[in-house]
Amino acid sequence: MSKPFYITTPLYYVNAKPHIGHAYTNIVCDTFARFHRFLGEEVRFMTGTDEHGTKIDRAAKDQGKDAKVYVDEMVPLFQSLWNLLGIQYDYFIRTTDDNHHQILQNIFKTLEAKGDIYRGKYKGWYCTPCESFWTETQLAEGKCPDCHRDVQQLAEDNYFFRLSKYQSWLVGYLRDSPRFVWPETRRNEILSFLERPLEDLCITRPRARLTWGIAYPSSPEHVVYVWFDALVNYVSGVAYSKDMKQFSRFWPADLHVVGKDILRQHAIYWPIMLKAIDVEMPRTVLAHGWWTIEGSKVSKSRGNVVDPFEIVKRYGADAFRYYLLHEARLGLDGSYSEDLLVERLNSDLADDLGNLVLRATSMLERYFSGRIPDATSSATPLRGKLASMTDLVKNAMLGFQPYAALDAIWEVVREANRFVEQNKPWVLAKENKKEELGNFLVGLLETVRLLGLVLTSFLPSTAEKILSSLGINGRPSIQDMQWGSLKAGVRVEKGVPLFPKVE
Repeated sequence: MSKPFYITTPLYYVNAKPHIGHAYTNIVCDTFARFHRFLGEEVRFMTGTDEHGTKIDRAAKDQGKDAKVYVDEMVPLFQSLWNLLGIQYDYFIRTTDDNHHQILQNIFKTLEAKGDIYRGKYKGWYCTPCESFWTETQLAEGKCPDCHRDVQQLAEDNYFFRLSKYQSWLVGYLRDSPRFVWPETRRNEILSFLERPLEDLCITRPRARLTWGIAYPSSPEHVVYVWFDALVNYVSGVAYSKDMKQFSRFWPADLHVVGKDILRQHAIYWPIMLKAIDVEMPRTVLAHGWWTIEGSKVSKSRGNVVDPFEIVKRYGADAFRYYLLHEARLGLDGSYSEDLLVERLNSDLADDLGNLVLRATSMLERYFSGRIPDATSSATPLRGKLASMTDLVKNAMLGFQPYAALDAIWEVVREANRFVEQNKPWVLAKENKKEELGNFLVGLLETVRLLGLVLTSFLPSTAEKILSSLGINGRPSIQDMQWGSLKAGVRVEKGVPLFPKVE
């Protein structure tokens, strides 16, 4: 039995409503998860929420609420967005889950037994929005090097994890494992950062300063640093230390998808944590870029957030999915424009895909009373293009390029529309060339079927409508991407516009 494909999103802070950045990460992960299911693999897709730390504590206090009450109210907002976007996750983890707490405590015991945790004095600069400590030399013009906001100086008695002990190992591992951090530019950034000595990681906060967090097992006056807490979810979500049979079934993770702003935590802290507890490394940490508006990152702190709930309400989930997957090259920043989203909806989705499906089903209704005729020939130039498309899509997805997969699909969509214009089926009908017309329509509908199958990973709701209209139900598979599966006599529903145009 092959190992399931295990893919994760980061855990999202619940100090504000989810925005386009959260939506993008989950759409990317959902697309990869669906595609691996399409390949016939078992998939474990995990997402969740990060519910501890200073930012959460402050957000709760600002609303006059207990922190646990606050996070319990915020979590359903994220879950409702995933439902709205068609995110098909297998497990939703919360850092307030008892199971997560127990596994975190087990990990601390292991690290303490190895001597990898010690108590000491910390003095440095702290960025509350990033929940990160920085040394004087790491500051950028006196501000946080990640978010460029103000920092405050703190001096505290805390517990530390010996990151520095494993630095040389990590450098060697990164150099020997070119696919561990993707894209290569991000891997090179991490290697460049590691040219300087690593500071040991402060992994606790005094309870006197922060009450909302998991208690550190050896010291009740301390709570666990939010990043150490959150990173453990990737193994606690598959029962590390509690059910090692289940853990060994899913681990190592095949793909951690994260934003580039949290790559250091995932490419430095996380592999060292795993090395220290003798756990195999995840296969790939994929760092995607930011969405920007007029050159500025879309973020809660900048107040320029794009509300995904509103966008989906206006244009539909699949239009939003298509735009985000197509317009950003995974690993690079994307520039968000609602005008361009509308343009893509009208041209690519309505004029190209929607028009093709509507044409095919309408002509079948008009010329054959909606029933698939018995074809005497399956010869069509579209058949070869579809075979090539399947290979192109597979290679693009395994190479982390969903935009290239969509380009390959749309090349066939546009070719199919040209095929209709060139063959003029309405002329065949007028000349009563029934056999030739039937062969043409079967070839066109077979093309629509195969497009519907391959689109299940990208536009799940739209794909379901296409396949359902052809009388096809059940879990789609790449094994179904064989020409000639439509059965003569099957009733096909006349389509309706899949994407009404936006004026």
